[in-house]
Amino acid sequence: MNIHISIDDQWLTLLDGDEVIREYPISSGIKGVGFVKDSYRTPTGHFRICEKIGYEQPLGTIFQKREPTGIWQPGDSTDGDLITSRILRLDGMDAQNKNTLDRCIYLHGTNQEELIGVPASHGCIRLSNIDIMELFDLTPIDTVVFIEPPTRKRGKIAFFDCDSTLSTIEGIDELARERGAAIFEQIVELTHAGMNGSIPLHEVFPRRMDILKPDRGTCETVAQRYMDTIVSGVRETLQALRDENWTIVIISGGFAPLIEPLARELGIGFVEAVPLYHNQNGDYAGYGADYPTTRNGGKPQIIREWKEAMLPKFTMMVGDGISDWETHEDVDLFVGFGGVVARDAVKQKSAHFIESFTDLLPLAKNALKKI
Repeated sequence: MNIHISIDDQWLTLLDGDEVIREYPISSGIKGVGFVKDSYRTPTGHFRICEKIGYEQPLGTIFQKREPTGIWQPGDSTDGDLITSRILRLDGMDAQNKNTLDRCIYLHGTNQEELIGVPASHGCIRLSNIDIMELFDLTPIDTVVFIEPPTRKRGKIAFFDCDSTLSTIEGIDELARERGAAIFEQIVELTHAGMNGSIPLHEVFPRRMDILKPDRGTCETVAQRYMDTIVSGVRETLQALRDENWTIVIISGGFAPLIEPLARELGIGFVEAVPLYHNQNGDYAGYGADYPTTRNGGKPQIIREWKEAMLPKFTMMVGDGISDWETHEDVDLFVGFGGVVARDAVKQKSAHFIESFTDLLPLAKNALKKI
């Protein structure tokens, strides 16, 4: 027996030699393919089934950490990404996917059966509960699984900066504002130096955080401020992009816990931003100092990762700072944004520069006509 999974077709084929035994629709990672832990991306290449979990458990059994914890039934709430019915655990056999076992990548049943047939998982391969039960019974331990990398280009991705682009504030400045006027002025000076390119971001970041050390309460205050200061036209523009089947991603040098509530408010499912940590008392406990957007060149790196994972037909980036403009060679369309702060360095370097979101869609549509 062997299993072949096509990411392009969202299809699993169980074979005995060259004979097709069964075929099933599947759902792979919503963020495409990739090998990094916690990336929500599906690894590709050669694997083996190293563990089978769920013998004699009823249909719809919910597993947490591979232990049965309850029963899901059709019609129950579909909130969350449940692992249900059966688990076929994968072990990577190639150099690039050898961390698969540690990543806990499975073939498993799901409470989101309505999404079978399109990429929607957190990196695993989902099947319907009936299908995983049958596949489980047909598949022995050590069955070889081949997940074929995608080859077809599909979809469009719009990347957006957050601060002074989707929201009128700079989150780091707002954290500083909570510390008083003197610290606020100090942080603003550093922020503008980084955004204008006069001080490298990898120097700006630790200097600011050594000063601020924001606790959880301060972060929650600023998170609300993001939602209170959404730039005019953003909601309408994002909805128009969704109507045209764009995937929307925030790429920010700001902090993920502050930006994620704004993303939810705007219906954006993907946020690439700097991790921020607090202890149980809510005191500051550090930040993701190695996260790409803490340094110059980080945003282009993230975009390249998305392109490799998703194979989009078209990509666009919108932002107000030099770190945003750095992406211009990695996207099909870069649009400098000056609706909050018109930075001269960005305006001079950008082939396209707008000060209102109403001007973005015509630019995007015109660029799409040329591909």
